[in-house]
Amino acid sequence: MGEPRILVASMPFAGHVGALAAVSNELVRRGHDVVVHTGAKYQGKFEGAEWLPWQHAPDFDDAHLAQTFPSIGDGKGMRANFANVRDVLVGTGAAQARDVLEADFDLVVTDHLAFGAAMGAELRQVPWVTVAVTPLVVSRPLARLVSRLIVDGMFNRMRAEVGLKPKAAALEAFYSPELVLAQGVRNLETVQAPRQVEFVGRLISPAKPTGLPRWWSDLDGRTVVHVTQGTLETGADDLLKPAIEQLADHDALVVATTGGAPIDTLGALPDNVRAAEFIPHDLLLPRTDVMITNGGWGGVLAALEAGVPMVVVPGELDKKQVARRVELAGAGIVRRKPAKLAQAVEQVLAQPSHRERARELGEQLKAAGGATKAADLVERLKRR
Repeated sequence: MGEPRILVASMPFAGHVGALAAVSNELVRRGHDVVVHTGAKYQGKFEGAEWLPWQHAPDFDDAHLAQTFPSIGDGKGMRANFANVRDVLVGTGAAQARDVLEADFDLVVTDHLAFGAAMGAELRQVPWVTVAVTPLVVSRPLARLVSRLIVDGMFNRMRAEVGLKPKAAALEAFYSPELVLAQGVRNLETVQAPRQVEFVGRLISPAKPTGLPRWWSDLDGRTVVHVTQGTLETGADDLLKPAIEQLADHDALVVATTGGAPIDTLGALPDNVRAAEFIPHDLLLPRTDVMITNGGWGGVLAALEAGVPMVVVPGELDKKQVARRVELAGAGIVRRKPAKLAQAVEQVLAQPSHRERARELGEQLKAAGGATKAADLVERLKRR
């Protein structure tokens, strides 16, 4: 019998791919036979693994989601959030399962929102590992009632499409009962983690050498405020432009990253603002004093690992839950709307406790082990 084959599955969203690629690349580095199910845009992130494309499932570009799923619209509001679940996550699930069932595998490591791979593991009756790419989801009584009335039926229709019996509690049902690798640390959580959860800190591959902007030396000796909307909600009007406008007269140097959108979408920049489409957080954050963010989980973990306190103006989907975690942890403050951001930055700078708490959590994140610990736990399950 040959070496067991590991299927790694990631929804083709940048924030999901970063975590799953880190685990996959570490498993490949250790000599494991890995096949990866993800979209064409992110194939190259998974080094040394065989690629299993989205074929039955409609592949898409996460930067232009509405081109494939028009119901998403501009991605804002309750209706768009529901369409995201119905049409993108659940709507492609059965087709994802058909994709993965065309491959050979003995163990599955899946993004907790890549439902097809989890269902494939159930159908093949092989061990599976969930990687929680967002904060843990554990339904409270009211949310559980809403799930039963609205969401569970949607999920169970998807399960029925591939021949699986119904389950209750929708999202939680797609956490592996054997092992869940949760990004973050226990001190960031606001829910009781299930027994199979292991916190592994931040899942990220080592940064590759990259060219720096011409203005990089402008950061020397300055208080630096970094403004980011991550890689999904990249509309500059949501947070980037308001932050730039409100900090135009601030003493700090403001570094804005667009998440891939052209820099000229920001318009004319004040003298104290520098901009780039993308700068690796592992290079920028060690030189940053405060980060203004819409609450993407990956960016928040990167800031904490670097000991950087935050001002969080939460965007859509899980970002309100992320903001709550930052606030409760004492690592920053939350603004419900992008208003009075200069005042918020001053508040964070004036209260050393925010930075101290960010540094404490950063040390915990580093100690949690990252992709190395994740791969150790996958190997332990594979042996068992």
